[in-house]
Amino acid sequence: MRAENSAIPSSSIAVAQPTGTLRAAPASRSTAAAPEAVGGPGSRPAPGPSAGRSGTVLAGLGVVAFSLTFPATAWGLESFGPWSLVALRSVLAALIAGSVLLAARVPLPDRRHWAGLAVVGGGVVVGFPLLTTLALQTSTTSHAAVVVGLLPLTTAVLGSLRTGERPSRTFWTAALAGAAVVIAFTVQQSGGALASGDLYLFGALLVCAAGYTEGGRLARSMPGWHVIGWALVLCLPLAVAGSLVALPLEPVHLNAHGVLGLVWVAAGSTFLGLYVWYRGMAEIGVARASQLQLAQPLLTLVWSFLLLGEEMSAAAPVAAVAVLVCIAATQRAGRGAARESRSIRS
Repeated sequence: MRAENSAIPSSSIAVAQPTGTLRAAPASRSTAAAPEAVGGPGSRPAPGPSAGRSGTVLAGLGVVAFSLTFPATAWGLESFGPWSLVALRSVLAALIAGSVLLAARVPLPDRRHWAGLAVVGGGVVVGFPLLTTLALQTSTTSHAAVVVGLLPLTTAVLGSLRTGERPSRTFWTAALAGAAVVIAFTVQQSGGALASGDLYLFGALLVCAAGYTEGGRLARSMPGWHVIGWALVLCLPLAVAGSLVALPLEPVHLNAHGVLGLVWVAAGSTFLGLYVWYRGMAEIGVARASQLQLAQPLLTLVWSFLLLGEEMSAAAPVAAVAVLVCIAATQRAGRGAARESRSIRS
């Protein structure tokens, strides 16, 4: 009997084998496997060179926004108490994020993402702002920059453990050298003494690195602004409750510096800064993006000098050059690893 007269479709005709077994003939070309079958659901191709450059620019813009956080917080403390300032910045940032999400009609995240969003919210929306604000009551912004000097290395380590990234030895050597330069400079800048707020700073270091790492992982499967937007919305009830408790207990003395500081830490550092940061991190990876933050303490010292009148030592230009060399080495090592990954996949 010919195939065209058979009731069995031609794409699944059973063919007798010499061994007595049956096997199905190959299916037609139109039934080829979907792309998800090759790379898994939601998988992305390896980013090309242009994506790496744009990711570096976006993450760099995030670093610039973050570098203004400590000076803006110092301004905010002129008008608000520490608990009130943190609560209000979270409320304002959450209202901005919620409005944008609502206007864009963004659907709720999948249930599997909410735990990660809670880590992001606890680390970068609540934990880091609260702990650093408490520290800045007794520490200068230049001394507080110590925590930022350790943050890139801590984020790279956590990112390697959480996301499975495996940077090269060259990367880790440059990262350690950059962290050493930043720590030595910032400690020298603060006179080498430990301030009473250092426990707050070290706690902020850990929770922020965890939030950055988890946010970078989530930004691979959802847009970066969705990540920080939903993390802020998730923290809104806690922020509102904190505002209602803190504002009656802490005096408020409104002035231009205080209002500008509050607006920046809410809209600039918390929403816009984290938006470009997570988007860039999704393109170039947690480890490479984190090393761009080696420049953040030095930028913070520049802003502190210009906006707060804090002194800056003559060693700043030397440290800046050394840090830029380390950043260039980490980015070069990261690009080499990305090219190797693309060649293996192709």
